[in-house]
Amino acid sequence: MEREAELSEFLKSRRARLRPEDAGLPFKSNGTRRVRGLRREELAMLAGVSVAHYIRLEQGRGQNVSAEVLDAIADVLRLTADERSYLHALAHPGHRCRDFPQHPIRPGLQRLLDSLVLTPALVLGRHAEVIAWNALGAAVFADFAAIPEEERTISHLVFLDEDVRRMHGDGWRRLAEEHVARLRFLTACYPENPRITAHVTAIRALSPDFAELWEEHHVAAVTHRDYVLDHPVVGELRLSAEMMALPGDPELQGMDLFAAEPGSASEVGLRHLAGTGARRPSGATPARVNGATGAGRTPAGEP
Repeated sequence: MEREAELSEFLKSRRARLRPEDAGLPFKSNGTRRVRGLRREELAMLAGVSVAHYIRLEQGRGQNVSAEVLDAIADVLRLTADERSYLHALAHPGHRCRDFPQHPIRPGLQRLLDSLVLTPALVLGRHAEVIAWNALGAAVFADFAAIPEEERTISHLVFLDEDVRRMHGDGWRRLAEEHVARLRFLTACYPENPRITAHVTAIRALSPDFAELWEEHHVAAVTHRDYVLDHPVVGELRLSAEMMALPGDPELQGMDLFAAEPGSASEVGLRHLAGTGARRPSGATPARVNGATGAGRTPAGEP
């Protein structure tokens, strides 16, 4: 994804979603408009910048645009905080997040994961690849150990795994939208990271649903959310999720932790899955799974 092209398409998409009356412009019911949303001239006027200045920005030439001008345009477009950060990162790529090489997960972090026996947990990389997990995370979501490493990503699970899609049921669409919005947010942080670019290109080719959502240009950090899962072993699981940053591991996106309300049926379900021990955490040796060396895609607790 080229930064200049993305800056252009992002601004056009945000301008198209805003009606003139929403921006305080008079609505003329007898007039006809040839464009959807605000015109570039209208946006420039409302932001207090010249039309030529805004056109240069929408053409992807944002290097000489000040932060104040970007904020004025963001105000007119009613961008969210995440969208505003994304706009700044696209226009001024020198201010993006630092890039770091990927390293194997630290043993201490894996021990922390394994200690969370009643909390499903995943460690995610830059493009939401699943780097590490604990046994309960695998029991709830997927047998990650059985998935080829190049396919062990949230994108593959959400868009290409029918079992995962079925488990999320009516909540799948929101999950898919949030994941794509988060992935686009990450591309602004690491615009020259070849792994993110290659991942987005590959999933767009594999999933029409992903390709459609990607073209909508939604942006969100998505650090917390709620899930209602129809788990094949324990039935309904209502879980809240929090993405925790790992300051000591800047090459990682963070640790995703999931919890059920204390005393709820969902907590009982998690306790049942935790007791089955059917799926390996990422740091486990084969001998830790009842002496078995293989890991299948069957639900936890099933033969």
